[in-house]
Amino acid sequence: MSATVKVWVSDPEGVDLLGPLPDGVTVEVYDGDGAYPSDPAEVEFWTPPFLSGPEATRHLARMTGLRVIQLPTAGAEIWVDKVPERVTLCDARGAHTSATAEWVVAAILSHVRCFPRFVRAQDRRKWDYTATDTLDGKRVLIVGAGSIGEATAARLAPFGARVTSVARRPRPGVHGVQELPDLLGEADIVVLLVPLTDQTRGMVDADFLRRMPDGALLVNAARGAVVDTAALTAELASGRLAAALDVTDPEPLPPNHPLWTMPNVFITPHIGGSVPGGVRRIYTLVREQLHRYLAGEELINVVRDGY
Repeated sequence: MSATVKVWVSDPEGVDLLGPLPDGVTVEVYDGDGAYPSDPAEVEFWTPPFLSGPEATRHLARMTGLRVIQLPTAGAEIWVDKVPERVTLCDARGAHTSATAEWVVAAILSHVRCFPRFVRAQDRRKWDYTATDTLDGKRVLIVGAGSIGEATAARLAPFGARVTSVARRPRPGVHGVQELPDLLGEADIVVLLVPLTDQTRGMVDADFLRRMPDGALLVNAARGAVVDTAALTAELASGRLAAALDVTDPEPLPPNHPLWTMPNVFITPHIGGSVPGGVRRIYTLVREQLHRYLAGEELINVVRDGY
């Protein structure tokens, strides 16, 4: 760490949220587009824009003094193969836990209580009475037992759902991923909360979907590319399964894609973590990480092996 440290953040609000900093620390705002506010080669600590696409990594070639990237997202998939060895990559694990878990529960409840059907009926001004299902007693399989998975399980419990969790490695109360094929057949609802890595890309393929019982719901709050979109589209077209998707592959989903018009599909535009107070939660973490870096302390949320 040099005697003077330049920090780039992507949100003007982030400057104030960082609070007082030691002498020699300069904070500048760069939203990822247009002219640089100063020489990018002098930046040591960088928080890129929220939900950055792959194009954001192009700046790395000019940021030769960079030492830390603190992402504002839990996902790091676009960065892991692009970041130089000298740079420590950290994700925002924990910053979006509550909001994303809340989206998962809302999506599940919307499905079992038929809200999308009733919204379509309201658009037609039709009193479309039907009895709905209930979450009580449903078997929910959470694939990805990290902080969001744990928060989702805690929020589902009061509804009477029976939750099973799967992670990369087994631990008390959590199954290992090698057990996933056998567990799928016992799940009414499968929730995807895994990061996108070489191991998880396309993990939800035709075989995965075939193992899910008739009438089951797939909920994707992870990344679109965790799912084979062609396989999912074919399975959903048959009407055997349903899906609630906050992410898609590609993203945004093209306007002419058949998923848009399927009655058994509910889509939101990657808004799981986009709630009031999100910027404050992100920069609470950024502030902590920056102070750790300035003090020469170990950083948290360091990305290793894509996680």
